[in-house]
Amino acid sequence: MPALVAGIHGFKRWIAGTSPAMTGYGYGAVTPPNTHAFSGTTFGHGIAIFIAMIDPFGRHITYLRVSVTDRCDFRCVYCMAEDMTFLPKADVLSLEELDRLCSAFIRKGVRKLRLTGGEPLVRRNVMTLFRSLSRHLQSGALDDLTLTTNGSQLAKYARELVGYGVKRINISCDTLDPRKFETITRWGKLEKVLEGIAAAKDAGLKVKINAVALKGVNEHEFDGMIAWCGREGFDLTLIETMPMGEITGDRMDQYLPLSLVRRRLEESWTLKDVPYRTGGPARYVEVAETGRKIGFITPLTHNFCESCNRVRVTCTGTLYMCLGQNDAADLRAPLRASEADAHLDAAIDEAISRKPKGHDFIIDRDHRGPAVPRHMSVTGG
Repeated sequence: MPALVAGIHGFKRWIAGTSPAMTGYGYGAVTPPNTHAFSGTTFGHGIAIFIAMIDPFGRHITYLRVSVTDRCDFRCVYCMAEDMTFLPKADVLSLEELDRLCSAFIRKGVRKLRLTGGEPLVRRNVMTLFRSLSRHLQSGALDDLTLTTNGSQLAKYARELVGYGVKRINISCDTLDPRKFETITRWGKLEKVLEGIAAAKDAGLKVKINAVALKGVNEHEFDGMIAWCGREGFDLTLIETMPMGEITGDRMDQYLPLSLVRRRLEESWTLKDVPYRTGGPARYVEVAETGRKIGFITPLTHNFCESCNRVRVTCTGTLYMCLGQNDAADLRAPLRASEADAHLDAAIDEAISRKPKGHDFIIDRDHRGPAVPRHMSVTGG
């Protein structure tokens, strides 16, 4: 049974029978939210109550990643097959449904919301969703509204995103070599992405560059990317490729462990472990020579499951409690069954009660296929 947390005029109180000193209820120990984070149903005398999402292992679920589309204007080799078949539009949640779904999670204690894809900015009229969701930033119910993008549309949308309260973004860019960029993305043009990155910086967005480490492709470019990020004032996150969905080629040919990458980087850079966290799975080091940070996301060599505070919802309304597991919950059916949120709330609560302890990603000679059949573009990268 989920924990109940209540607040009166910005003061924190615990609701557990008559005891104001509640330290845990149901799934595990509960810590109070920020004093301004009261959301949900408002009752008399200014009391606002929400249900905190706590999984069976005592982890608070405060971070939601939502794919707004499975479509993308790139076909990255580690993410998609070149001849992708996309979902029928009728299966995809409308922008209004996405808003309602996100709002339900925010009411339940989500503090960070990331919109993803596919490429989120190719979704038609997606800016209306950012505009609508920005009300949760204004009310204090949400701390962070952000997105992960390939950068191709940022020249068009960067300033508008800032106007809707987006302060930082992640931009996927695996190489600074134009030819390699075309090889990796199949359809992408590096020049257009760099224009988008510049537009984001000029608009005042804090930029973090995401790069998937690919053996034999970009593994010798990271020194140059660190130097570039240092000059531009960007942080960099390196990501191990993940065994999701059928792709063209052999994953063993792609997989590059970041433990090896870090050892190589330490030959040229002074790296210091720091406790910096963004709410995501990356573990960070600071580069003494640039003053910037490098994050390492290592789902295979050192998974991040013990501190997982995240769930993902696909553009069809399927909730995945774990990136690397197939167990899921259909939220589209309760969302469309009633204009009231009772069925939707119940479906979310039931799903969180099934969140597993961790994933089982493996890439080796005996595990060359995908660990899960869905592509990252469907799940929300």
